Amino acid sequence: MSKAAELANLIGNINAGGGGVNRNVIINGAMNVSQRSTSVTGLGNTADNYHTVDRFKLGCDTTAATAGRLTMTQDSSAPSGFANSLKLACTTADTSIAAGELCALFQPIEGQNLQAFAKGTSDAKPFAVSFYVKGNASATYMLELKDTDNTRVVHRRFAVTTDWNRIEVSFPADTTGALDDDNAKSLELRIWLHAGSNYTSGTYTADTWASQTQANRAVGISSFFDSTDRTFFITGVQLEVGQNPTEFEHEPYERTLAKCQRYFFIAHQDNAGMPTSSGYTFMGIGSYYSSSSVNVGVHFPVAMRAIPTSTVNFGSSGNQGFISYTNGAVDYIGTSGTLNMPSIYGAFISFNGGDGGAGNAAQIVTQYDDQSFSFSAEL
Repeated sequence: MSKAAELANLIGNINAGGGGVNRNVIINGAMNVSQRSTSVTGLGNTADNYHTVDRFKLGCDTTAATAGRLTMTQDSSAPSGFANSLKLACTTADTSIAAGELCALFQPIEGQNLQAFAKGTSDAKPFAVSFYVKGNASATYMLELKDTDNTRVVHRRFAVTTDWNRIEVSFPADTTGALDDDNAKSLELRIWLHAGSNYTSGTYTADTWASQTQANRAVGISSFFDSTDRTFFITGVQLEVGQNPTEFEHEPYERTLAKCQRYFFIAHQDNAGMPTSSGYTFMGIGSYYSSSSVNVGVHFPVAMRAIPTSTVNFGSSGNQGFISYTNGAVDYIGTSGTLNMPSIYGAFISFNGGDGGAGNAAQIVTQYDDQSFSFSAEL
């Protein structure tokens, strides 16, 4: 896009109520942050979940489950100006598609982050969506915005080729159905990659907001699972107020990470650049509630969206769990840990193990490099 065209688009968006900084309501659109993992295999019959790149969820129907399987990866292939993409690679094909099958990539968005669109009012603003995609061969998929508060959708098919192409879509304003001003999900940006006749047998009408009709949601799309050669890459995802998509809004890595940590935070050992046998990683300070019960305080780097749930990963290297340094001694505090007294700012992890002294202070460290505490307040 030329500078003149970009300026014209930005001015048009400002006139429509958008533009400026912080205009992209998609989080981690450049696929830079991947706290959980950089690659996960065997996906395809799992319920909606986050696996690799933060804030991008894979959803596949588990009742009419596809036989297709894929690997999801944070990849280094990217168009100019980007360092990362999200890659899907088909590993098991499915050419016999049951009516209820579906597989889609999407990001849910909080209602309070969408109020600038003024959806459901007489001052409603248009939605501009843009992203970069490529694949191993030509294919057609569906971009959809779904208003989950009012069960309304708008969609547009788009083409994928073997080269990186920027998809630019302008969806009209919707004066029906206001979005809730809260921290719950109000809108999904969804890309349909595979679907059965329950979702493809209806009528395709582009760029028109309407009440959700399942049969209309993925009409005319290709199936990502049609061949084990199939790949799909995406990056530079942006959703903004305005009549024209503008250039992707890059932001510092630490700002993107903080936005992602509002929904998911993981504390774990990182021995990058260090011998794998050297040292341990500090996890928190706590105390012995009793001789065999340790409470460890964890402060979150940013306030989370809601009170989180937690997972304690004890690692795959034995059964002694985390280590407590207390009263000049080392104590192995067991392999059972639960969330205790959580808030959006921090929590205790309670370990029911060990052999310390009630009231003693404790410094908790990892014993192995695959141990972690993780906290989730995802939509």
